Amino acid sequence: MTDHFIGTGVALVTPFNTDKSIDYRSLEKIVHHVIDGGIDYIVTLGTTGESVTLSKEERKKVISKVLQYSNHRVPVVVGMGSNNTMQLVKTIQSTEFEGIDAVLSVVPYYNKPTQKGMYEHFSAIAKACPLPVILYNVPGRTGSNLNADTVLQLAADHKNIIGVKEASGNLRQIMEIIKNKPDDFRVISGDDAITLSMIQLGGSGVISVIANAHPAHFTKMVKAALGRNYELANTLHFRLLDYFDALFEEGNPAGVKAALEILGLCKRDVRLPLVAASNTLLKKLTGILDTLN
Repeated sequence: MTDHFIGTGVALVTPFNTDKSIDYRSLEKIVHHVIDGGIDYIVTLGTTGESVTLSKEERKKVISKVLQYSNHRVPVVVGMGSNNTMQLVKTIQSTEFEGIDAVLSVVPYYNKPTQKGMYEHFSAIAKACPLPVILYNVPGRTGSNLNADTVLQLAADHKNIIGVKEASGNLRQIMEIIKNKPDDFRVISGDDAITLSMIQLGGSGVISVIANAHPAHFTKMVKAALGRNYELANTLHFRLLDYFDALFEEGNPAGVKAALEILGLCKRDVRLPLVAASNTLLKKLTGILDTLN
């Protein structure tokens, strides 16, 4: 099962119409685009998918549509996170997981738990979940960092906790996890810009934002790095370096949705409290895109 989560996962956007309803036609186009571009698995309802602004009914329909559109061609991971452990456990216990391959679960946000609290939170999720669980550490959004010792203890104590998406940007912490982890535990980059560095250190790949727009280019870089062809990987990485910065200049997923609009795959609309990318950023991204073609 863990072999599914080596390489490039894509943190799939949720496209919206101008009236902010979900644009399922564009969602279908994007699913085909990323699979045809060579991504290894899809992650839906994560941060990039604006899951916190979707209703329960919308989340269920997005999952159903992604499974329909992907049609078993690649594994599908679903984001399921909360800062209310008891409620999340109940949600997991009542979820129909047919067709879903794993769950991505973010560190509890806002209430800033201790390491003991985070350990107990993820232990409860692991015990309740019938699928593999990938931890998601993104302290810039949650306000709490899941320490290396806690990740390693969770990996040791729960066989279905199979990996961590690491978006702390702390390479020292990431190296500690890679050094001491079980052999089959996956350390996955949550930051496109440091994916190459993480793979060189022993990481398993990435759950990517840029792969929504440019799956073929980014997966080629990841595959080269995993194959230890670092000369090619470095070349491809540096071609994208300016793009990485621009995509996050006005927040995520505003930047990548602007890139997708340029490519004709969806509108750049997001839901409040996020706002759509500016025309200035759209122009900047168009200029960078011209250099990639």
